[in-house]
Amino acid sequence: MIRANDIGIRYMLEGEGAPLVLIHGVGNQLEAWDGVAARLRDRFRLLRYDLRGHGESEKVPGPYHIDDFAEDLRALIESLDFGGCHVAGFSLGGLVAQAFAMTHPNQLRKLALISTVAGRTPQEKARVVERLDMVASGIPGDYFRKSLERWFTDDFRRANPDLIETLAMRNRANDPACYAAAYRVLALTDFAERLHEIAAETLVMTGEHDIGSNPRMARLMAERIPRAVLQILPGLRHSILVEAPDTVSQILRTFFSGEPGASGSKRGR
Repeated sequence: MIRANDIGIRYMLEGEGAPLVLIHGVGNQLEAWDGVAARLRDRFRLLRYDLRGHGESEKVPGPYHIDDFAEDLRALIESLDFGGCHVAGFSLGGLVAQAFAMTHPNQLRKLALISTVAGRTPQEKARVVERLDMVASGIPGDYFRKSLERWFTDDFRRANPDLIETLAMRNRANDPACYAAAYRVLALTDFAERLHEIAAETLVMTGEHDIGSNPRMARLMAERIPRAVLQILPGLRHSILVEAPDTVSQILRTFFSGEPGASGSKRGR
């Protein structure tokens, strides 16, 4: 069941077992985790929620700070008595997970950072600023569809045109001003120099051919987070939650359950 919390956040609770929070990326809604959540709810009590300015959550156009997003999660966890949980963040939602891990370490058990970012090069930062300027001037009608085309492998995109359009429609449903404000804060946040502050056991995962959250960033995170392990999924790009839910859910299940073979290796694959 999807509900609106008294702090204005739309969320979904499902499943049984150890508490696990799933954070989507900017532009997405909580449905982004559908495929993975369906494969985890038999083992975990799942909490998914919409970021500020997304879906049917309260439309607050900002200004924001990254700590506001971490505070949203803290307040929701407290109101639902969901403390002592695992947290998995996807894409720019992984920055919310990083902020939460550093500011509320006692609320966190294990952390998973999926297709997220850290340590952008000057060229990558310049491209982010270009996209922000474009979004600020008005989001073009085909912006989300073109973005999604870059996030999936060509074969998957050609085989699933209706799915790509459905995801684009969900993204377009976000309030433009609120979305732009949220995107600006998260897109300009980079914890590369603070990753050593993350104390939790951490899984870092990305696709081999991810453009935005690329393997170089994943390796940097795995090297700087003291208790991190790395998984690079061969042949995949950014949207591994949708394109490879079986693989992603199995890795998460193993990691969060503490089963043998959960960690892979520090250097990854």
